[in-house]
Amino acid sequence: MSHPPIHVGILRSVPLFAVLDEMQLKALAGAMVRRSAPKNRTILKAGDPTDSLYIIIAGRTKVQMSDHEGKEVILSVLGPGDFFGEMGLIDGAPRAATVVTIESSEFVYLAKDQFNALLKNNYDMALVIMRGLVKRLREADRKIESLALLDVYGRVARVLLEFSEESDGRRIVKSKLPRQDIAKMIGASREMVSRVMKGLEVEGYIEVQPGGAIVLRERLATRM
Repeated sequence: MSHPPIHVGILRSVPLFAVLDEMQLKALAGAMVRRSAPKNRTILKAGDPTDSLYIIIAGRTKVQMSDHEGKEVILSVLGPGDFFGEMGLIDGAPRAATVVTIESSEFVYLAKDQFNALLKNNYDMALVIMRGLVKRLREADRKIESLALLDVYGRVARVLLEFSEESDGRRIVKSKLPRQDIAKMIGASREMVSRVMKGLEVEGYIEVQPGGAIVLRERLATRM
C-alpha cells in the first residue's frame, strides 16, 4: 500500500521541526512516512518495541494505561503538532503507554535512526524534545496533585479548564469530551462524572450548548 507524499509545508507547521532549515525539512519529508487512522484505532500498545516517533498532523489521540484488572486511565489527550513515542527512543525501553485515536487522524512518523541523527545534529530540536518531556512531567505532577487534594467536582473543573480555549472573551470546550474519558482522567466512574457535570450546569458553573460545546463561567475556577 502506497502512502501519500509529505509536503514540506506540513512539517514546517509542526513546532518540533520549526528549528530545521529548508534543506533539512526537504530531506526529512523524503524520509518520513504518512499514515491515517480512523476513530478508535490503536496506534501503538504499551509494551511494544520502540521504533519510531509519531507526530500528529490532524485529529486527536488519547494516551492511556491499563492495570492488571483492565481498568484504563487516560494520561493525556494530544492534538495536531503534538508528538509521542520519544521516551522509548531516548531510553530504549518498550512503549510505556497505549495510544488510541479519538477521531479520524493523520500522522507522520520518523524511524529511530533518523530521530537519533536529528537530535545529534540539531541542538535546538533536542531542546524542543526536552521541553516536551518537562511539560509532560509537570502535567503528571498536576494530576497527582489533583487526585490527592481535589474532590471530584474540583477534578472535573480542572479537566474542563485544561481543555478549554479562549473564544470571543469566553472559555469554551469546543472538542467533544466524552464523560467516560473524563472519568478515566480523574479516577472516577462515568456515572459520578455525569452527576458532577449536571450539578455544575444546574449551579451555573457551565453551560452545555446544543452542539455539545461547553461554555465555562468565570466562577468555575473557584470550584476547584
